[in-house]
Amino acid sequence: MSILSELVDLRLENRVVLITGGTAGIGLATAKLMVDNAATVVTVSRGSAPGVGEALHVAADLGEPGEPQRAVAEAEGRLGSVDVLINNVGLAVARRLEDVTDDDWDRSVRMNLWSAIRATAAALPGMRGRGGGSIVNVASTAGRRPSRSLPDYSVTKAALLAYSRQVAETYVADGIRCNAVIPGPTLTPAWTGPGGLAEQQGDPEAVLTAAAAARPLGRFADPEEIAAAIVFLASDVASHVTGAEWSVSGGAVP
Repeated sequence: MSILSELVDLRLENRVVLITGGTAGIGLATAKLMVDNAATVVTVSRGSAPGVGEALHVAADLGEPGEPQRAVAEAEGRLGSVDVLINNVGLAVARRLEDVTDDDWDRSVRMNLWSAIRATAAALPGMRGRGGGSIVNVASTAGRRPSRSLPDYSVTKAALLAYSRQVAETYVADGIRCNAVIPGPTLTPAWTGPGGLAEQQGDPEAVLTAAAAARPLGRFADPEEIAAAIVFLASDVASHVTGAEWSVSGGAVP
């Protein structure tokens, strides 16, 4: 049981929560916390089921057309609904702006933006029919303050923030809330794993030390710290919060 679960009843019992990129890093931490709060969790990724108490795992490449829609349809078909959608899957590669090819741009847009647009479009009809739902999009500080080493990632995450606000304002009358979480560097395989961002940018230990020092709090986030914000925003406890961009960045951006 998490501290968040002990402090407040998030009223997530029996809510069907679909989490893209739900088998590693922030997505996995979110899945665990949702299970702790009695939610019915659906994880979606290219990998195998995480085995954290999820009710369903859908193997899908969310960067491919039709795959986000298929994941939502399978969850609705098996479990009856998708009440909460967490768009977490993403792709970040360190490179210079002048080195980003058309194929690189295409892959970044498909993973970081189209995956969320397609999953959201698939989930919205059911949410509207039931009179409400909650969507949380996982963006990045790079979407607020572009990173020179992550140019295409920065642009696509900025677009995701705009899309989040668009959904929030368009569907508020349908009882659907949409918010974005803005993490800074987080101790996930995307940063620390083999071939991750730390390794891509030089000596991993030196890169991690420098990136941590650049945060006002002086450290990376733990995935559980980002997951706590996601779960709160997804829950009915945050019933008066929509269209928000919730920074969990160690003070790096407001």
